[in-house]
Amino acid sequence: MTRIDKLMAFLKDSPTDSFLQHALALEYQKIGDVQKARDLFEKLLHENPQYVGSYYHLAKLLESSGEEAAALVVYEKGMEQARLQNDQHALGELRSAWEELSY
Repeated sequence: MTRIDKLMAFLKDSPTDSFLQHALALEYQKIGDVQKARDLFEKLLHENPQYVGSYYHLAKLLESSGEEAAALVVYEKGMEQARLQNDQHALGELRSAWEELSY
């Protein structure tokens, strides 16, 4: 049983678990299934916009797909959420990635 299979089995029991959704998206990204990873990250952030860690990964995925403008928007949304949650670590990572891409 692959990691993807295991995560999907866990998600059957807990379909709204943000951690499991995030982990599954990362696994799809690892095997090169960019569209599935993107779909999962977008679904997760639509359902749970407070899940700050996914903004960075979705933006990086968009960046690597040549969608720099979309990546910048995702970084900005992530920074906004990080500020709302007073998550200085996430804010710093998102800001750094945003600055690197925008300059």
